[in-house]
Amino acid sequence: MAISRRYRDNAEQVDRSKVYDLQDAMSVLKTLRPAKFDETVEVVARLGVDPKKSDQMVRGAVSMPHGLGKDVRIVVFAEGDAAEAAKAAGATEVGSDELGAKIEGGWTDFDIVIAHPAMMRVVGKLGRTLGPQGKMPSPKSGTVTPDVAKATSEFKAGKVEFRVDSAGNVQVPVGKLSFSADKLEENARTFLDLVSSMRPSSARGTYFRTVSVSSTMSPGLKVNFS
Repeated sequence: MAISRRYRDNAEQVDRSKVYDLQDAMSVLKTLRPAKFDETVEVVARLGVDPKKSDQMVRGAVSMPHGLGKDVRIVVFAEGDAAEAAKAAGATEVGSDELGAKIEGGWTDFDIVIAHPAMMRVVGKLGRTLGPQGKMPSPKSGTVTPDVAKATSEFKAGKVEFRVDSAGNVQVPVGKLSFSADKLEENARTFLDLVSSMRPSSARGTYFRTVSVSSTMSPGLKVNFS
């Protein structure tokens, strides 16, 4: 894959050996040469956990104080009054068996799946489709809930799921590059503080091994967070 001139120019402005304060890192990102679209800013933290051990799985959801700056596409598995409430809350599509069949048929043009507990009989069959994409709903992340309308509103407003991957990384978007550095820093800190509070009791050694921030088209900046 060819490296763009923009990326090379930006890489020259970043001290790859430096570990930045979180606020400073966000300020640096905003000084780099931007792309022709509003880039997404992401935070990646490599944790000192063993994801193969069930008692060291770090998973949850966090509400960003300043939202994400994007339209989140949400599908909801619900029926009756709960389905109507989810539609009113802004769900992209709501259904039950027919929605499950549509997803099994290959439709995945959505970001989040929320399910009423009574609908897990349908959603449970979609594990092979939703699981690899990280979209399988769960009670721990707040995406399996009786109040599907409230969950829909929260995720539309900037709530985001996260889950440690096989390498021990957790990664989330924290906003758009057009956000102020202060808003990006507050969103990122909210996420990192939550992950810090979720440290498994069985995890040993350094918990935050590395933390970095980047925008869609920028190099990563190392961040000091302990």
